[in-house]
Amino acid sequence: MGAGGRRLDVSTPRKKEGEELKHEVLRRVPYSKPPFTLGEIKRAIPPHCFRRSVLRSFSYVVYDLTIVSILYYIATTFFHRLPTHLSLVAWPIYWAIQGCVLTGIWVIAHECGHHAFSDYQWLDDTVGLILHSCLLVPYFSWKYSHRRHHSNTGSLERDEVFVPKPKSSLAWYSKYLNNPLGRVLSLTITLTLGWPLYLAFNVSGRHYDRFACHYDPHGPIYSERERLQIYISDAGVLAVSYGLFRLVAAKGLAWVVCVYGVPLLIVNGFLVLITYLQHTHPALPHYDSSEWDWLRGALATMDRDYGLLNKVFHNITDTHVAHHLFSTMPHYNAMEATKAIKPVLGEYYQFDGTPIYKALWREARECAYVEPDDATEDKGVFWYSNKF
Repeated sequence: MGAGGRRLDVSTPRKKEGEELKHEVLRRVPYSKPPFTLGEIKRAIPPHCFRRSVLRSFSYVVYDLTIVSILYYIATTFFHRLPTHLSLVAWPIYWAIQGCVLTGIWVIAHECGHHAFSDYQWLDDTVGLILHSCLLVPYFSWKYSHRRHHSNTGSLERDEVFVPKPKSSLAWYSKYLNNPLGRVLSLTITLTLGWPLYLAFNVSGRHYDRFACHYDPHGPIYSERERLQIYISDAGVLAVSYGLFRLVAAKGLAWVVCVYGVPLLIVNGFLVLITYLQHTHPALPHYDSSEWDWLRGALATMDRDYGLLNKVFHNITDTHVAHHLFSTMPHYNAMEATKAIKPVLGEYYQFDGTPIYKALWREARECAYVEPDDATEDKGVFWYSNKF
């Protein structure tokens, strides 16, 4: 506790009984206005952590693209020569590793959208547009909606993504999915189709009075001054889609699916998984307009431990609290910054080391909707529940 923050680390052995450990993991985080300011948090971080280096940022791009190229070369040069039984093993290994590395590239493009790649906005946008378009992500479209997520994190009215609903707003079929089979179905759809559904139909996103779509320059998500860049984003995705169409014509659909399609599905799955677990936890509050403020919203997020994948994903997983506080900070300084801010944040810093597969199942089970706690007077503070 105290200066080190509250680490909900259940990845190491403990002497506590199971129920006591579960109670500690799910204990609600502080939700009152913190006794520190954003300026005090920033002063605790060494100044060099905020410096962006073009050479260092590009080194991660080159490193990741080199691994992607090597994996592509191995798969396309040798896999067809393998016996069938070995090929059936080799391709899933390629998909898993390539998908993880491409997720790291996705994270770098995400940093470009936050102006955390370099000191030059034009360079950040150029690199981000190229990298995200290659992963079929509309760069500027997502950049602007994601920026609004950072501006409104934890707000039930204005947050942009993974906005929980009160019980009264749940779909009629929700209670029928509140069982193991239903959760498996929901998680499968979320991890495979969740990202494209969000981009195309704003599924799990903020409520708008009319149809919202990340590909629509004139949709309600964007302002007039942003519309031209949404067209550019669409053009980038269409250009890559046309390239894939030509590849299908030249190499065949099966080749493109194996080399590119399945790894892309893994990227999309990890993107949804990471974002979901960062903002969904039984211990995290959400706020309505009577209680919400930016700092409390930014602190209502959870760092997680993905083991080796923390490095592959450029630490977007275990430095997310610091990222929400200072989103223009480059990822390669975020671990140092996280260690520096823990003494200031105290119990307002949250880390859950529960193994990811266990955490995903627990959150899917426990976090069905949000409601205020009747036992407190803070009716603008909402907590997750699953009592149907």
